[in-house]
Amino acid sequence: MVVDDSVVFREVLSRGISSDLNIEVVATAKDPYDARDKIIEFEPDVMTCDVEMPKMNGIEFIKRLMPQYPLPVIVVSTVSSMVFDAMNAGAIDFVTKPDVRSVKNIEAFINEMILKVKIASNAKVFHLKSVDPLQKIMGNSYTNGSRIIAIGASTGGTEAIYNVLKHLPGSIPGIVIVQHIPPDFSRMFAERLNNSTALKVKEARTGDYLEKGQVLVAPGDRHMKIKKVGGKYRTECFEGDKVNGHCPSVDVLFESVAKEAGHQAIGIILTGMGYDGAKGLLSMRRKGARTIGQDEGSSVVYGMPKVAFNIGAVEKQASLQQIPRLIYTLLDEG
Repeated sequence: MVVDDSVVFREVLSRGISSDLNIEVVATAKDPYDARDKIIEFEPDVMTCDVEMPKMNGIEFIKRLMPQYPLPVIVVSTVSSMVFDAMNAGAIDFVTKPDVRSVKNIEAFINEMILKVKIASNAKVFHLKSVDPLQKIMGNSYTNGSRIIAIGASTGGTEAIYNVLKHLPGSIPGIVIVQHIPPDFSRMFAERLNNSTALKVKEARTGDYLEKGQVLVAPGDRHMKIKKVGGKYRTECFEGDKVNGHCPSVDVLFESVAKEAGHQAIGIILTGMGYDGAKGLLSMRRKGARTIGQDEGSSVVYGMPKVAFNIGAVEKQASLQQIPRLIYTLLDEG
């Protein structure tokens, strides 16, 4: 079901995704109240939802909808940090609205929507128990600047990453992250994490040095590697072809961590469709790194973690709720 207050955009989106023989648009709705009635009538498998609508915005609608009618929601929005509020409310993914004056942009948007709808049709919808983010795990203060944590994620990853980082204190070794995310949103995502966790989070730039308690997020249109310089790690962000269908690619980051950090690293692969990061995590494990994979039960999409587990890249599999404490266990074990 397509929910958007613009009749033109509803038509463009409905016709576009219906061009795929595996997708049927069973209904469209002009606002959340119209959508509520049609959800009951048509029982859609997936819903696309605009953020800014009359009568009730998309975020409030998702909050009210999920407890009664949990279904995968893809948010369609202009470039705005509001998409992360929608993800927090229960949406599983988001897509940026195209410039409707450009046929090329519309075609790229429709192709992306078709892919996202197919992924969403197999995604889990659930809410993690809310835990006070101030109740962090208290562990040792790690003075070894050679320790590093690398995280990779895709669909469902923005909330998964937040639910890991919010439990970690400023004494944690530096963290590097690749989240499959569009340009502009990577900066907003980093700022949101910076404002809602005890860690210093920023979008990475070439030449940034990773410090204790700091998190560097790969830009949405650049690969990210690390390089060991003296006793510290420096980031390199660069344009390049897609790897495993993605730029940034988790594999690109993990392979560099395997090479530069070896046994000093912890690698974590979280929810996401596809296989990006699996081979890189295996390289990390072969170099002596400790590795963690999110389990099926807590993954929105058990794709990337499943492939990593199946090829032997995952040393320890855990639920999202268990991962923060597991990080500390592995750090204490050395």
